[in-house]
Amino acid sequence: MKKFQDISLLQYNTFGIDVRSRSLICYESEDELIDLIRNSKEELQQPILNIGAGSNLLFLEDFKGTILKSMIEDVSVLEEDECKVRVRVGSGWIMDEFILYSLQQGWYGLENLSDIPGQVGASAVQNIGAYGVEIGERIEAVNCISLEDGTMRTFCREECRYSYRHSIFKTPEYRGRYAVTSVDYCLDKIFTPNIEYAGIRQVLGSDGVDITGLSAMQLRNTVISIRKNKLPDPKVQGNAGSFFMNPIVDSATFERLKSMYADMPGYVVDDSHMKIPAAWLIEQCGWKGAALGRAGVHSRQPLVLVNLGGATGNDIRLLSDRIQRDVLGKFGVKITPEVNFI
Repeated sequence: MKKFQDISLLQYNTFGIDVRSRSLICYESEDELIDLIRNSKEELQQPILNIGAGSNLLFLEDFKGTILKSMIEDVSVLEEDECKVRVRVGSGWIMDEFILYSLQQGWYGLENLSDIPGQVGASAVQNIGAYGVEIGERIEAVNCISLEDGTMRTFCREECRYSYRHSIFKTPEYRGRYAVTSVDYCLDKIFTPNIEYAGIRQVLGSDGVDITGLSAMQLRNTVISIRKNKLPDPKVQGNAGSFFMNPIVDSATFERLKSMYADMPGYVVDDSHMKIPAAWLIEQCGWKGAALGRAGVHSRQPLVLVNLGGATGNDIRLLSDRIQRDVLGKFGVKITPEVNFI
């Protein structure tokens, strides 16, 4: 366990916001966290915030409490047969590093999520998704420790209530109450590529890849190539990836908007709802590549807000507010930040 006082959080958030925390504690095992909560909680500055890699956070000011960060990187096979493997992964693993590790072990199913920043624990909270795959589809259980009393609790997949960019851990009742210490996945030992996403098929075709002989590593590399071509590297330009969630509207609203904007894309959610790409809405409002002070919208992906250099959290928030206002004013559609404001 490592403890720090009055520490800069610059390296602990991918937006590159230079704020400080009164305390930061990095724990390396469940036992360390349990002991900390049960026996030393009165010594911790309040409030307590458990974070991953800081890839989905926007700090608006100095944090006046204690930040906990998982460094648990254990991995163990729980059960396997010829077709499937159940594996438990420590929450401190960088998600992309575990995906690479899983492919090296011959475990498949996560390759479409390659190169998404963040840790394993946070990915289970956010239900990250990309290119036709959501992490919740592969999760069997999320193992947690209560930040209130140090008790252990396991949430099965059904209890996690996974849906688009949502889980039980994001609800008011459970937000901030638990620290994820490990995640149980069910992965395939027989590779079946998911190439339904048009962009993947297009890149594979342009690269002359024989889809019938596609390997998991080739699919991973294709996904990484697509992401790097349209998304900025947080190490080069501060950002939190997709800042907004794609809005879901009822079919009547979608048809009304479609009659006004013939080129508006949409994707079926269910019999009565459609999903509209927030990137398209933002671009139509003129924000693609635009800036507001030290905060900007990425020139290739309007979903991504970027730190142009020295931006504060409030600079980013102001830009976010302006974009939301403009989209609502033009389309009557509310777009919601995916990023957590702290």
